[in-house]
Amino acid sequence: MTTEQDHNKAIEEIISHLKCPKDFTCKKSGFKVLCKARDIGVNSFLLCLEAEPKKCKFSLALERGYICECPVRIYVAKKLQR
Repeated sequence: MTTEQDHNKAIEEIISHLKCPKDFTCKKSGFKVLCKARDIGVNSFLLCLEAEPKKCKFSLALERGYICECPVRIYVAKKLQR
């Protein structure tokens, strides 16, 4: 079973390799402030549900919408179900 300490360690490892234009507001808020995204069952991305996804450096435009490629947001969605 994965503990909160294990999750924190994994998130810190992910963060150590990133630059975030929002200064990791998600983590600093205890993951209470999160962008809108939905897990659609694909390991490497989420469906972006933000009103203005073009403003996010982690969003990628596809023919039918945007996907979120933020490693922290993906971890939170998939491992913490938030």
